[in-house]
Amino acid sequence: MQKQVVEYQGVPVGIVIPDQNRLRFIAVKYHVIGLDNQHFHSVQDVQRAIRAHLNHAPRFAA
Repeated sequence: MQKQVVEYQGVPVGIVIPDQNRLRFIAVKYHVIGLDNQHFHSVQDVQRAIRAHLNHAPRFAA
């Protein structure tokens, strides 16, 4: 597998790259930086982690 872009709600938020028989997530958007450099078994696992991360993230007023 080559590197692959990961999107959330149609917006690119990071990439995954093969690393030690798993996928390492590299965040490119601040709101998913908490997942940066974590390893996953599949892109679907990354997307589930992003959803869970954003559902539990504090909301800041603008």
